[in-house]
Amino acid sequence: MKRLGSVVAVLVLGLAGLTACGDESDTPASGPAASTASSGTKLAVAEVGDLGKIVVDGNGRTVYVFDKDTSGKSNCEGDCLAKWPAVPAGEGTPQLDGITASLVGTVTRSDGSKQLTLGGLPLYLFASDSKSGEAKGQAVGGVWWVVGSDGKKVTKQPSSGSGDGYGY
Repeated sequence: MKRLGSVVAVLVLGLAGLTACGDESDTPASGPAASTASSGTKLAVAEVGDLGKIVVDGNGRTVYVFDKDTSGKSNCEGDCLAKWPAVPAGEGTPQLDGITASLVGTVTRSDGSKQLTLGGLPLYLFASDSKSGEAKGQAVGGVWWVVGSDGKKVTKQPSSGSGDGYGY
């Protein structure tokens, strides 16, 4: 019986130790795991090609606005959305680097999901931008534009080809 008591005591102490290490929600996240630990979307400013300093997501992918959207409403649906995925708002407060927080908001899409906005305009990625630093969607169809940290579209024409022509 004494042996069983010792085993139970060791198990209780072990579980207490694991519990103490398991949840550090009071400690701010930092380092490479921080972006995956946070449920908010990340937006930052980066130099991309000859377009200057523009907004990118947490993976360094270029963010775009769509001329056919209106402030507070996304008009990209169906095939358009397949080529131009919406930047999801996530569950938490967006992490911002170089962007004024008061410019960032959300809009509710027709499917009920939340999309991040900047300066009131819904934000998108371009499916053909496969890595950070690409801006193949710039000026596609004359309606897709990278966006500056001030929330305004950047209409500078790209020096090379402008994506796959998915202008919608």
